[in-house]
Amino acid sequence: MARSPFEWIDEQARARSRAGLVRTLRPRPADSELLDLAGNDYLGLARHPEVTEGAARAARTWGGGATGSRLVSGSTELHAELERELAEFCGFESALVFSSGYAANLAAVTALAPHGSLIVSDAGNHASLIDGCRLARGTTQVVAHADPDAVRKALDTRTGPAIVVSDTVFSVDGDAAPLTALAAACREAGEPGESGASRKSGASGRPGAALVLDDAHGLGVIGDGGRGAAWAAGLAGAPDVVATVTLSKSLGSQGGAVLGPAHVIDHLVNAARTFIFDTGLAPAAAGAALAALRLLREEPERAARARAVAISLYERLTAEGLEAVRPDAAVVSVRAPSPEQALRWAAECRAAGLAVGCFRPPSVPDGISRLRLTARADLTEGQLDRAVGVIIEARR
Repeated sequence: MARSPFEWIDEQARARSRAGLVRTLRPRPADSELLDLAGNDYLGLARHPEVTEGAARAARTWGGGATGSRLVSGSTELHAELERELAEFCGFESALVFSSGYAANLAAVTALAPHGSLIVSDAGNHASLIDGCRLARGTTQVVAHADPDAVRKALDTRTGPAIVVSDTVFSVDGDAAPLTALAAACREAGEPGESGASRKSGASGRPGAALVLDDAHGLGVIGDGGRGAAWAAGLAGAPDVVATVTLSKSLGSQGGAVLGPAHVIDHLVNAARTFIFDTGLAPAAAGAALAALRLLREEPERAARARAVAISLYERLTAEGLEAVRPDAAVVSVRAPSPEQALRWAAECRAAGLAVGCFRPPSVPDGISRLRLTARADLTEGQLDRAVGVIIEARR
């Protein structure tokens, strides 16, 4: 028998097993009794009656699927309504909905970084931004995490257009990016005489760099009533700022969107491959996201509650001697000594009725394994007590 062309896959599988890094799927039942601190349903809206009814109503009205790409048959009046309300809520001029947050990030980076451009990317960025940098025709320079001075130095080398790409809240540790300082670095890059490129060319009035922000973990949690990190930093609606969001976290649905100036969004319609060639977001997901967005507008206190739950988790766990990163949004990162111990810790929590995230290399760029806890606005004080007790006991 001929040797399999996939022998290399088997060797990689053995290497993962030896390193304790095998990933497995664990389908959950609809009626799981686990207390969930692993998912990203920050506002507790995924099962809210108004959100599920929004999904069902959209499916009954528009069908089970979008039936085609957005430019063919996949754009419905529901998609347009969601885009209008998203843009208004977050403070941007225009919005464009995608089938996932991943697709939205790929679109924003690849379409806004043409050949000859510079992309400055934070070392802690999400995989979707990293993949966007890899696919873009511009040149990428990765800079130190949350370091505006490193961004300035990188922009000093540019000879053409430039974008700075960053998460607003980083998904591993839950820390926030210094958005005001990043925006200042981008704008300073256009001031004559301030950059090496400007000095060489004698340029005057040269445009600065654009700032592209992934607000997946900020929407619904940060800003006035959860309007997002760009809003909180006073950057929403700025002509040099673009934000991406996901509909699958705080809004409890599925999909993503890019928010920005109208002419930038028009450019994405014409140039973003993950928009042009992908089937549109399913109507049920659009309906659920729109219902959740309206709920958030009516109940803005949910955002503050999610942040308060995260701080409570952090304070209770660190008081017991655990090493955690103080959260800036709804993600609480608790460090583990090793990948193997992180796995055992998470397994002990699950056995005791608590679901927690477990991040290990290569998913974490610094090589430090963690339990990743996600706060939810609908958690009761009793559930918080139970979760903290389980985590502490499982660690012992």
